[in-house]
Amino acid sequence: MLVITRCILLLGALLVGACAQKPAEFVAPAQRPVPANEAPWPKNHFLSLTYHDIEDRDPDQEVVAVRTERLIAQLAWLRENHYRPVTVDQILAARSGGPELPPKAVLLTFDDGYSSFYTRVMPILRSYHWPAVLAPVGVWIDTPADKPVDFAGQLRPRSQFLTWAQVREVAASGLVEIAAHTDASHQGVLANPQGNLQPAAATRRYDAKTGRYESEADFQARLRADVVAISKKIRAATGYSPRVWVWPYGVADGTALKVIESQGYQIALTLDDGIDSLDQLLNSPRLLVSSDPDLVHFAGSVVAIQAHVPMRVVHVDLDNVYDPNPAQQEANLGRLVQRMADLGANTVFLQAFADPTGDGLARSLYFPNRHLPVRADLFDRVAWQLRTRAHVQVFAWMPVLSFALDEKLPRVTRWDPATGQVSVDPKQYRRLSPFDPEVRRIIGEIYEDLARLTSVDGILYHDDAVLSDFEDASPRALQAYAGAGLPGGIGALRDDPATLQRWTRFKSRYLVDFTRELTAKVRAIRGPQVQTARNLFAEPVLDPQSEAWFAQNLDDFLANYDWTAPMAMPLMEGQGERQADDWLQALADKVRQRPGALERTVFELQARDWRNQPAQDLEAEQLVQWMGLLKRKGVTSFGYYPDNFLDGRPSLQVVRPALSNKWNP
Repeated sequence: MLVITRCILLLGALLVGACAQKPAEFVAPAQRPVPANEAPWPKNHFLSLTYHDIEDRDPDQEVVAVRTERLIAQLAWLRENHYRPVTVDQILAARSGGPELPPKAVLLTFDDGYSSFYTRVMPILRSYHWPAVLAPVGVWIDTPADKPVDFAGQLRPRSQFLTWAQVREVAASGLVEIAAHTDASHQGVLANPQGNLQPAAATRRYDAKTGRYESEADFQARLRADVVAISKKIRAATGYSPRVWVWPYGVADGTALKVIESQGYQIALTLDDGIDSLDQLLNSPRLLVSSDPDLVHFAGSVVAIQAHVPMRVVHVDLDNVYDPNPAQQEANLGRLVQRMADLGANTVFLQAFADPTGDGLARSLYFPNRHLPVRADLFDRVAWQLRTRAHVQVFAWMPVLSFALDEKLPRVTRWDPATGQVSVDPKQYRRLSPFDPEVRRIIGEIYEDLARLTSVDGILYHDDAVLSDFEDASPRALQAYAGAGLPGGIGALRDDPATLQRWTRFKSRYLVDFTRELTAKVRAIRGPQVQTARNLFAEPVLDPQSEAWFAQNLDDFLANYDWTAPMAMPLMEGQGERQADDWLQALADKVRQRPGALERTVFELQARDWRNQPAQDLEAEQLVQWMGLLKRKGVTSFGYYPDNFLDGRPSLQVVRPALSNKWNP
């Protein structure tokens, strides 16, 4: 009894103190000093903070609980540091051209619908006069009083969750907007043959009995029924239709998003990092307040929310995980996941196509699709294990043109100036012609299948999207040139320097546009949060005139992809060991000349020397030296290819301190 009384007195004292303090004197944004470690607040942006359960003591991290006293202290810190609470009405009004949001605007959100929102959070919100968004799960609130709640497969006491009567009361307070956190989709469903459970609202269910995946139509119907059900329940409790959708586990899906939009939702909240922009309300990030942070850690997270996070990449061949023996394949996967966790990287570029011969031609894929054989339904399994166990983001490394599809489909062909003959260049990737509509359709469908049946954070477009100064000479390509007002023959295109330059720019932009088309197909299914990266040869960076040889342009890449990934591989480019450092410095200098380019460029170093066969892994010390050189030139994002995780090369102990952003004990 004494302990309970002390807790109540402490809560009361904190609330009284918070209310009794005079509000900090308002200082106009232009006059207010910005701390050295805090970025200026962009106009009409807001920070969403996400809480779950609130407990007086021993916060349960299975439900991401935070102690009551810490919530009070966090709100006090926000207020005293000039963060301003905003409502959904204010956000939507600002988007429609109404009053601007205040600087350092904050939207408070509480997920799942715990009873602590009624007993602990509401008194605090009333004391601070802070609005909030509450997002309950329909079937959890529906649970009868004498039954436990099925909390995603775990039974929890019914008393831990709100009732609809309580939801109705807090909605009527004028401080709380009720959002939807799905009706019955806050759970995992079987996502692949290996048994991974993934978020139901963003996953096509795998049927182990039939070996088939849920169709897109069935997935949409399942989500539509869920959205309609929770919307109806919230309408019955509050008298209004919900406007805010909260993704379970923060995982979004593009197909589901279309269903949600069709039901009138105007904001969709994820758990991605960052602050919210009014033009991206259907892909709004939130800062998850987890691990019951003390005030120092909470404040640090808030202040750093706009900080640029460098990408530290390990580029991995899935061919080395695959094994016809399932037991050995699982052992290989375990070694990969453990090594990525130990290396402390934050991103893996993961091969999604099979290339055991190393010629860059995708003859089969590691995910179910409509057009090529499946070597193994493996990509989703590996990507999910990496994301959830090694805590990295995963980009699917995919070809753009090098697919071994029907031989009747046109290939990129080279015009020979000596003979005037046209043929496939045996020294280049064997590529399909991007100028053919049927080629574009089929490759687009492959990317759609990747998006439907795998969990990815991004796409890395391979370096096969190239066209030389003698390519493409296929009939469809020549028609495209003529349609753009260019000569319809390669000889004429090359005769005049100005025409050659126009042709080069046309091809560079055409390849970019094709990848943008593929990105749109992926995002339509997977969601707008999917990032893009594209490999870039080093020569177009070092010598812009060489764009003619590649149809690649650094400025195009910076303008059209989230990340530009130049292949910073000096030995592969014919540089000797003594010249390699100067070559890398020159590459970094060229990128740095463009304002802000280093923040969106990830340099891919080589961890293998391919000059002689068999190729040899480089010593880890060499990689570390190159990483240090790049850092000294201002480069923050870098990585290497390939990682020999089966043999433990490069050395973990040597590479980790140079590669990882994480503390190295």
